[in-house]
Amino acid sequence: MITVDCRDVESIKNELLVYVADQIGAIPALKIHEFMLSPIEEEDVIDKSEVIRAIKEFLDSIGEARNFAVISKEQVILIKSIYGKTIERKSRPTASMFSCTHCGFVTQYEVEYNNHVKIHYL
Repeated sequence: MITVDCRDVESIKNELLVYVADQIGAIPALKIHEFMLSPIEEEDVIDKSEVIRAIKEFLDSIGEARNFAVISKEQVILIKSIYGKTIERKSRPTASMFSCTHCGFVTQYEVEYNNHVKIHYL
């Protein structure tokens, strides 16, 4: 499991999570200032260099690659502002996001989340 600390890029955390998880094929889980990536199969291992590459690609795609450093220490990847700048975007409040504890599925609709969770118990 790899943790990505997003304190300096809080406003794009959800978009970044979806992009990185899709690029490396991992199960995401949202936390307050970070997200975690778990392998789909228990015996698989997530390659940190692939996660870092995907984060840098995303930052480059929004024109912010020069303003942020991606630092790796053990199982934590930190996205740190080089010049003290933060990305200012309006984002949905994380309190209204529902994340499945089984597989990392994320939705803003409680009804959709409840229906999704039922699938795990069929």
